[in-house]
Amino acid sequence: MRPPPLLLLSLLLQLGGRGVAAPPADSVSQLPAPQNPKIHLHKTKQVLSWEPVSLDNDTRPVVYRVQYKYSTSNDWFNVDVREAHVSVNCTNITSTECNFTPDSVSKGFPLHFNISLRVRAELEERVSDWVTVPWFQHFRNVTIGPPENIWVTPGDGSLIVRFYPPFDIEASSKATFLYYVHYWERAGIQQVEGPFRSNVIVLKDLKPLRVYCLQVKAQLSVTEPDISRSGQLSNITCHETIIDASTELQQIILIAVGTFLLLSVLAGGCFFLVLKYRSLIKYWFQSPPSIPLQIEEYLKDPAQPILEALEKDSSPKDDAWDSVSIVSFPGKE
Repeated sequence: MRPPPLLLLSLLLQLGGRGVAAPPADSVSQLPAPQNPKIHLHKTKQVLSWEPVSLDNDTRPVVYRVQYKYSTSNDWFNVDVREAHVSVNCTNITSTECNFTPDSVSKGFPLHFNISLRVRAELEERVSDWVTVPWFQHFRNVTIGPPENIWVTPGDGSLIVRFYPPFDIEASSKATFLYYVHYWERAGIQQVEGPFRSNVIVLKDLKPLRVYCLQVKAQLSVTEPDISRSGQLSNITCHETIIDASTELQQIILIAVGTFLLLSVLAGGCFFLVLKYRSLIKYWFQSPPSIPLQIEEYLKDPAQPILEALEKDSSPKDDAWDSVSIVSFPGKE
């Protein structure tokens, strides 16, 4: 007995439905997310970077989109030049970094605001998950470099230090820089002067004509919220203090007067010693007795008849008398 035609058709449809598999879902419809996003804050520099997304079965370039939001809002905005706070485009870019460093103090993200960033990869209709970077505040997280363009002018027992701040701060902000100077005499003990608000610092009470080495450091101070971040020390520079003309003249006069007084004391002392020890000095400087020339020749050559010559010279001679006339004058009667 044959089954009814309608029942046979039903069985064939059920068997056919079991034998044909449904097409699988597309497992690569979503892109992998960028990895290791990092925010780099140095002075005014603000750069977000991440590792590139690579696809094994697709050679088309992957592009990226960066968005930001403030901590006071839940809305995300593209980092685009059309936004009021940014001057860079970080949408549909092939680069793996977004440099949103402001061109001036009045542009860019407010330095005292909390900012959150996120990035994702895009390839036509395919996108990745958003990867969010922890929020940051420039004043709170920035790396402060040393003061810039430091130059030192030696003075009379002093050093005048001038420099520029690590970066510019908007005048309306509640932040300022404080400066410290580390200095020491060469092979001496280090000392610290500060804090100073001015970028012209005078180190006083230094020894003239001595070599001093120094470093300058900036510290960022914010009142609201209360933030204090210490910066990096500048390179070591060494300078010799000088002495001005008036001080040098005074030193020359003092040296001349001191030399004159010293010589006067020495001369007076020598004169006193000569008077006190005159006989002894005379004895020291008296010439020794000399031997007569004839005896000295005899001692050199005893064969010479020197003694006979001496005896002949010493023999008495007849006295020679002149005639003497005695003239007398008779006395007056």
